[in-house]
Amino acid sequence: MEGIGGDRAPVASPLPQWGHDTWRMYQYYLDKTTPHTTYRWIGTLVIAAIYCLRVYSVQGFYIVSYGLGIYLLNLLIRFLSPLVDPELEISDGPLLPAKGSDEFKPFIRRLPEFKFWYSMTKAFCIAFVMTFFSLFDVPVFWPILLCYWIVLFVLTMRRQIAHMIKYKYIPLNIGKQVSFQCIN
Repeated sequence: MEGIGGDRAPVASPLPQWGHDTWRMYQYYLDKTTPHTTYRWIGTLVIAAIYCLRVYSVQGFYIVSYGLGIYLLNLLIRFLSPLVDPELEISDGPLLPAKGSDEFKPFIRRLPEFKFWYSMTKAFCIAFVMTFFSLFDVPVFWPILLCYWIVLFVLTMRRQIAHMIKYKYIPLNIGKQVSFQCIN
């Protein structure tokens, strides 16, 4: 009758506790990487290079690479798009300035940089793991997939650049941010 009205608290199962502790440690280290943008992207480039070497050495998994390319293109478009698209949504919140006389409003991305990096890194890791299972090695003629992906990329980016020109926004921070102060 220890369970009913006893002084002891119920003991949690060790497996869920271990999973929770592992998740907290993972989240802790992920949070610590947030300010280190350059090192995060270098790490992702290393992971991408390892993935490319794996696909090149195995001479297969072109469907996995094609799916990865489509997913990365989707992430890139969301990264370059404003949070509120003036063509699609009518909002009471801040919109992109349409005329030169409009008030300056900062560019807010649909997909923030950290989430873009995190999703991209996870995608490369998942695609890398998929290259160890022959189930995903579907035989295809890879030049056709590459040509189709290039056409898709060019058409999508042309549409995105036209949207950027129409609504006069630049989604990238180019150059050093300078603030001017009046000195008396």
